[in-house]
Amino acid sequence: MRRASDGVFVGLAALHGAVLVSAPSAPLIAIGIWWNSNTIAHNFIHRPFFRAPTFNVMFSACQSVLTGIPQTLWRERHLAHHAEIPWRARWSAQLAVETALVVGLWIALATVAPAFFLLAYLPGYAMGLALCALQGHYEHAGAVTTSHYGRVYNWLCFNDGYHVEHHAYPGVHWTDLPSRTQPGAPASRWPALVRWIDTSGVDLEALERIVLRSKRLQRFVVAVHRAAFRKLLADLGPIRRVTIVGGGLFPRTAIALHALLPGAALTVIDANAANLDAARAFVEQGDDELRRAIAFMHGRFPIDRTTGVDADLLVVPLAFQGDREAVYAHPPARAVVIHDWLWRRRGRSRVVSVLLLKRLNLVRPATIRKGGPPWPPGL
Repeated sequence: MRRASDGVFVGLAALHGAVLVSAPSAPLIAIGIWWNSNTIAHNFIHRPFFRAPTFNVMFSACQSVLTGIPQTLWRERHLAHHAEIPWRARWSAQLAVETALVVGLWIALATVAPAFFLLAYLPGYAMGLALCALQGHYEHAGAVTTSHYGRVYNWLCFNDGYHVEHHAYPGVHWTDLPSRTQPGAPASRWPALVRWIDTSGVDLEALERIVLRSKRLQRFVVAVHRAAFRKLLADLGPIRRVTIVGGGLFPRTAIALHALLPGAALTVIDANAANLDAARAFVEQGDDELRRAIAFMHGRFPIDRTTGVDADLLVVPLAFQGDREAVYAHPPARAVVIHDWLWRRRGRSRVVSVLLLKRLNLVRPATIRKGGPPWPPGL
């Protein structure tokens, strides 16, 4: 073994195999292929674990069976990616053996357990390759190599998030990558596999359009938002003016808040005129009180630390494209409710729905939290 820490990977490869044998399923196969390929296999490509070449050949063969991917093929393709040269498959004795082992496994599974092979293994295998492709795409989306410095992901995946650093020093051991952090390197708060969240405005709009097609989904979405808002706003005192950033298309926040704050004036501001028209048409179907309570404004709403909001409550959407951290750090209204992902709890918080992967976070300026004077507009 070249380093004692490399023994962890060998042990984890054995554990991966044991889990698949004891509880085989499509999700486990998919996750195993993705995780193994980006941790064990990836590190083995760059720094083979054993000093003896024979052991490296044997481990590569075992990995080929475990992942269903001939590791010699995987290695050559990956190294071509680092060298930024076109990749071409080249036959070798080792590749032939690994390919034969993978094909032999498939034939054995198809013969002994055809239902499992067709309904679990092959779907899991396809999903695993898709996850690997998604990972690779977002590590280099827009022709920009991007890192992720989150501690949880890098603990689970052995510093795989240090991708800019890895490309700058591809031969450096994974334990040394944090010390090679590049100043000003492109970074994302999301691991590559879920980095599509950074461009979630388009995706969220697509989900919103699905909700518009179903009255049952509309009732569900409004109900869970109303319940979360009710718990957050219980002790805020009188709320007469509410500004809702976004909320065009399906105005669930405005409808939920109208039910909780029947006397409040609600203003929805959205930069998309077509979405505002859709929301306006939806509200027009309601009663007279709902129509009078909700006003619509077309425009992009600026939120920064120097611009106050003349409202008792400001609501910021999940698809907000401004500086969300600045809003958390410097709440620009007496009370600010920020839609965020389920795993991002800040301030007082209530889960909207686990199914929606969403929560509401309530933040207030420091003077309000300490019992000081009301926050003045324009601060």
